[in-house]
Amino acid sequence: MNILSKIRKPFRYSYKNATLTIIVINIAIYFLLNKTNLININQGYLMLNFGFIYNNWFWQPLTYMFLHANMQHLFFNMLGLLFFGIQVERAIGSKEFVLMYLVIGIVSGLFSIGLYALFGLYYYSLLGASGAIYGILLSYAVIFPKSKIFVYGIIPVPAPLLVFIYAIIEFFSQFVGSSNVAHHAHLFGFLVAYIYFLVRFAINPIKVWRDVFRK
Repeated sequence: MNILSKIRKPFRYSYKNATLTIIVINIAIYFLLNKTNLININQGYLMLNFGFIYNNWFWQPLTYMFLHANMQHLFFNMLGLLFFGIQVERAIGSKEFVLMYLVIGIVSGLFSIGLYALFGLYYYSLLGASGAIYGILLSYAVIFPKSKIFVYGIIPVPAPLLVFIYAIIEFFSQFVGSSNVAHHAHLFGFLVAYIYFLVRFAINPIKVWRDVFRK
């Protein structure tokens, strides 16, 4: 068995509500850190160039995914995970979903912090599950390419088109305004999810979407 075959070896299917577990963990950590005297622990567990690269804080690519800046940040991330994560998890199984979620979050975080370092931004920090959740959104659009998502509960938008729209918005938002949102982390979430499907499942998302829209 070659390396690629090992990478693509599927897990035995099981469904364990991993999405809800991840949501509960995120909420619990937020309230633990923000409602107790442990708030300063954030500095050691969010993603920092000077911490991760220079202090060898190698846990940060994992822990930053479970920290959020404020209630709004937490709410919308968990809402997105609830809407899309449960469906993706039911389709691929809990073990595959957890692996996908962690890989997308960790690798998109590494890409993001690497981009900061490339431009000499050594004291920028990264926190939140947004990169992983954008990756889950792309995964949803690949698994359910004919699905329509109702934006604002009114406007039906095909899932693949919504991914494309979000990608365009996030790309241009990176150059407009002075928001603290790491838009490039969202784009990296899309990119890593795309690569995940290519490598893990031998599925090209663009081909899936092209075939759907041709019919």
